[in-house]
Amino acid sequence: MSSVKLIVGLGNPGDKYEQTRHNAGFWFVDEVARQFGVVFRPESKFLGEAVRVQSNGADFWLLKPATFMNRSGQSIQALANFYKIPVESILVVHDELDLEPGVAKLKVGGGHGGHNGLRDTIAAMGNRFARLRLGIGHPGHRDQVVDYVLKAPSKIDRQKIDEASYEATRVLPALLKGDLQQAMQELHTRS
Repeated sequence: MSSVKLIVGLGNPGDKYEQTRHNAGFWFVDEVARQFGVVFRPESKFLGEAVRVQSNGADFWLLKPATFMNRSGQSIQALANFYKIPVESILVVHDELDLEPGVAKLKVGGGHGGHNGLRDTIAAMGNRFARLRLGIGHPGHRDQVVDYVLKAPSKIDRQKIDEASYEATRVLPALLKGDLQQAMQELHTRS
């Protein structure tokens, strides 16, 4: 894996969706922005909100697509193409039904698993990007998934998701250096 130059949080724009489980990716990049003391700004040419982080030798972009989940790939492709960031240097952060709240896992490649944000990103960019999967739990039946991801988690689950996000920010130095194995080892022994 190359060093990470772009971290994308997947989610849906607007107040209506801000607190929903599907926006766990947005929550993560918001936390990274807070830690680095930077503020997102609307970037129409990238179809989203973006900010560049330059601190202690780190130099990378944060992106929140404003295209809605099922068109995330358009926004990611726009920024990546503009700054010539290869797909191998992109980390996509998203909610994950197959992991319990409080669990965060890293992986590279793979399918979309029914996640519309990943489906569109893979269609636009291929699948060789890294992923940070933030567990949100599963409602129990696939017919309930749409309602489930578009509702806010319980207070306890939100706290667990936020804690997992925070723990995942602690492996950013390894990801920014391109050391996925070290980042995985650190993160996966914590969660």
